[in-house]
Amino acid sequence: MAIESFKEAYGVLQQHAQTLRNQREPNIDDLLTIVTESVQAYKVCQLRIEAVEKALEKALSDTQAPPSSSLPALKTPAPAAIADDPDDIPF
Repeated sequence: MAIESFKEAYGVLQQHAQTLRNQREPNIDDLLTIVTESVQAYKVCQLRIEAVEKALEKALSDTQAPPSSSLPALKTPAPAAIADDPDDIPF
């Protein structure tokens, strides 16, 4: 059984967990199959999560703003210029 997608692998893990929870007595005959499939499904999930994390890190690092030293300086008026403006009403 080749598991390829995250959704499929996650479903296998959920199914096996439910099977094990519902058993009153362990079914030794099925245990090896359950463990083998679960390990394979876990690895698929782990690889997919790592790939998404790397892609997100790359996407986010590409969109971050440049350092502040490379931004143009903003010009703010001197306090005296603000006080001399007759249209500037402080309330």
